[in-house]
Amino acid sequence: MENANLLAIAKEFGSPVYVYDSSTIVSQYERLTNAFKQVKHVKLNYAVKALSNLAILKLMNSLGAGLDTVSIQEVKLGLLAGVAPNNIIFTPNGVSLAEIEKVSEMGVQINIDNLSILEQFGTKHPDVPVCIRINPHVMAGGNSNISVGHIDSKFGISIHQIPHILRIVENTGMNINGIHMHTGSDILDIDVFLYASEILFETAKNFKNLDFIDFGSGFKVPYKEGDIETNIEEFGQKLTKRFNDFCKEYGKELILGFEPGKFLVSEAGYFLAEVNVVKQTTSTVFAGIDSGFNHLIRPMLYNSYHGIINISNPKGRERFYSVVGYICETDTFATNRRISEITEGDIIAFKNAGAYCFSMASNYNSRFRPAEVLWHNNEAHLIRKRETFEDLTKNQVDVDIFTKVTEPAS
Repeated sequence: MENANLLAIAKEFGSPVYVYDSSTIVSQYERLTNAFKQVKHVKLNYAVKALSNLAILKLMNSLGAGLDTVSIQEVKLGLLAGVAPNNIIFTPNGVSLAEIEKVSEMGVQINIDNLSILEQFGTKHPDVPVCIRINPHVMAGGNSNISVGHIDSKFGISIHQIPHILRIVENTGMNINGIHMHTGSDILDIDVFLYASEILFETAKNFKNLDFIDFGSGFKVPYKEGDIETNIEEFGQKLTKRFNDFCKEYGKELILGFEPGKFLVSEAGYFLAEVNVVKQTTSTVFAGIDSGFNHLIRPMLYNSYHGIINISNPKGRERFYSVVGYICETDTFATNRRISEITEGDIIAFKNAGAYCFSMASNYNSRFRPAEVLWHNNEAHLIRKRETFEDLTKNQVDVDIFTKVTEPAS
């Protein structure tokens, strides 16, 4: 997308506003599928938690992707978007047996990540196909907050508990049709991921009727010029050879599964905000915008980097700004960032705003969540209206239980 397109969207739909470029999503999907074109059966299940707008789910469905879901609500969104139940996998963490059973009744693939629920579900529903999530005890990402494969993670069943899994499967007679792992986001070293994959292959040998092996995702995307990113092509080449060899050893053509989220949508997203005020202190120039961590929490929560450009003055003289929000707390997007000169009323754009941005937005400070726009075939389509005051209050119950306190008569 060009600056002129983004400025036109901000003018038409107001700010702040999220914008997603469908062509980037399609390009990333094709890049990943092409990297594994030598595998007979590949299944990409888009991680709904990254960006759950129905329009995005419909786009993924049109590309042939399935969905990776973590809540019954995400499952229902997928079904509402027209995704077939057998193209949805349910990979929750810490949910009740009742929720898993409700999702199972919908015909969705179940993925279980703890021994307790595995035994309970297998005892009650031995004929329902179940995938098992393994924790390989490998930390493939660089950020401990988003790495979920390490030994202290709450996710997955430890590889050291394989004997317990096998005992449960034998005692219940349950049907295990898949093995899964997810090491976490921002995979930096392909060889570390391949090492974790070997653990998954060894685990898979314990189960004789598998249909698929799901390697999770967590591919790193670049956030700034010269940034490290996962070399998908090299990764595809190396894992393809190993996977095909394993299928020969196993005696069956299995499905190679992934669940990309950030990789597909991160770079497709822009977050546009208007500059309310430029404020100079004795040491800092602040650019205060009409948004805050209620709309984009990643910089405050994960110390994440998002490129920031002044699309109203992209070729202006660069100065150093600390970009801050309007929330009544420390609310910083960037500190002393070099940006083209900013004046009040300018529109700035945050890059890499497609994944885990709107989906983590809130109404903190009673602010409205922003609109969402999809840029598709060179046209802007509103895919979520901006919230209104009525949206803030529609679920609140007005109770008349308070008695007005009056001053006693003198």
